[in-house]
Amino acid sequence: MERFERIYQLHHILSGRRTPIANRDLQEQLECSEITVKRLISLMRNHFAAPIVYNRQLNGYTYGNENGAHPYELPGLWFSADELWGLLTCHTLLSKLSQGIFGEHVIQLQKRVEKLLALDNTSAGRKLESVKILAMAARQKGINPLFNKIASALFDRRQLRLTYKARSDGETTERDVSPQTLVHYRDNWYLDAWCHLKNELRIFAVENIQTAARLDRPAKIIPRAELDTYFSSAYGIFSGKAEHLAKLKFTPERARWIKDEHWHSEQQGRWLDDSSYELAFPFGDHRELLMDILKHGRHVEVLEPAFLRQAVRDEIQEMKKIYRKDEIGIIE
Repeated sequence: MERFERIYQLHHILSGRRTPIANRDLQEQLECSEITVKRLISLMRNHFAAPIVYNRQLNGYTYGNENGAHPYELPGLWFSADELWGLLTCHTLLSKLSQGIFGEHVIQLQKRVEKLLALDNTSAGRKLESVKILAMAARQKGINPLFNKIASALFDRRQLRLTYKARSDGETTERDVSPQTLVHYRDNWYLDAWCHLKNELRIFAVENIQTAARLDRPAKIIPRAELDTYFSSAYGIFSGKAEHLAKLKFTPERARWIKDEHWHSEQQGRWLDDSSYELAFPFGDHRELLMDILKHGRHVEVLEPAFLRQAVRDEIQEMKKIYRKDEIGIIE
């Protein structure tokens, strides 16, 4: 049994008793030696300021809540051992996000987790290093310094005045928005908001927000069900109604991976007679989907709809033009 699990159990034993418990009984319940019990008690007293007192007359330990004081609570240790080690991945994720979303608050939480993990007999640092999160396609060189202001307005339900440079056409506009949701998608941050300029829901890439001024006006709140319908019904980051159904056929070789992948919450998959795999899901804007299809190369075929199949064909033709120069060179 690991050390912090024993501390957790010792706290549970003492907080559930009104009378002292003997060292011998603690050894039995904690499955450890007499000296280990004494070390745990010393650790709790010194590390967590636990008011553990020894009653010599009754030859046992108890929590000393004198003068009607509030029962002692073990600070920060409301996790079991399994739950605490489950925080390992969360800790690593926090280290990736801490520069932006909650700053110093997240850093303090990380330190608290590390402090608890350090109670284990083995190296917490080594275990933390055993979990790796690989970032891919992150566009930010660093978190937008306006991030905290955006998050604050979102949480306080206030409007923002943004200066935004669209990546699609390079145009810069100023607009008032009502923040709805911050989204971390493919290692980049996006803001779902009601745009008062366009009078509709829009998505803003956080790294493209150049200025953000908090306004003294309450934000327009869109019901969560409506947000989910607008932002989550279609494929990928692009919003809007999912008006099309994509049907993709993957080769038997690639199917072994695709059958377990999550592409969309409403996806449907089935095996075909030739051991290939058909995947179907709704989508609206096809741009992101086109990129995801192309990365599978010859291992995927678009069955439906016809315009998506044509878009893939057109892209392949344009790609061939690039490499056709090599063929001409060989002929010459």
